[in-house]
Amino acid sequence: MILKGRGISKGRGEGTLVISEAPVSFLGGIDPATGSIAGRADGASVKDRIFAFPRGKGSTVGSYVLLEMKRQGTLPAAIINSMAEPIVATGSVMARVPMVDRIDISLLREGDRVVVDGDEGTVELPDVSEKHVVSCVVQDGDRMLLLKRSDKVGTFQGYWAAVSGFVEENETPAEAACKELREETGLEMDFEKEGRAVVVRDGSTVWHVHPYLFRASSPRVEIDWEHTEFSWVRPQDLKDFQTVPGLVEMVRDLL
Repeated sequence: MILKGRGISKGRGEGTLVISEAPVSFLGGIDPATGSIAGRADGASVKDRIFAFPRGKGSTVGSYVLLEMKRQGTLPAAIINSMAEPIVATGSVMARVPMVDRIDISLLREGDRVVVDGDEGTVELPDVSEKHVVSCVVQDGDRMLLLKRSDKVGTFQGYWAAVSGFVEENETPAEAACKELREETGLEMDFEKEGRAVVVRDGSTVWHVHPYLFRASSPRVEIDWEHTEFSWVRPQDLKDFQTVPGLVEMVRDLL
């Protein structure tokens, strides 16, 4: 999988990922002698690794810390940010560390094998795949249809979900949504609204979930082999169910 961002500092870096979920100050936050990250109980070091964090912070001296790390041979192989700021950007350029920003850090995992291309502004995750699926919310009054996934499906067995399915090759998400609704519930209708796609990661897969809203009055539902039961619930009660990743956020956006 390749994530497209913005190239900040040119060059190409490869390695395994180390992540800080908090903004980083290279002055005081990283030991230039070892590359170790302050406050990490496991003693993790950024040396020769891909270092991902939301953004930089702190003193402008942080730029010169990166230069000192270059002198001591403790630089990261590359840097990934959600949004670059001048301190880290300047230091990366001066120390010639490849850097890319505008990357969704939530899609990365510690230990991922990563290739960063500062010229192209890309972050490649060779061991991560991406798949496109649809999720169809069927609403009847103030309730929505929730389906429990059977042990015969490939993912999230036993979880509750909306009507869902893969977007096949040469098929649009809208076409897939209407098809899955018909196959999984026996309902046949056009969608009322298309929501904003939700991107979530589970294990080595990044899911692009395309949401659609359907409205039906007192519909008769006939579930197929992909589900064991269904329930009509209020959206605010979704917290009481073990739902597939991203469902709550998707429903909130649609409704």
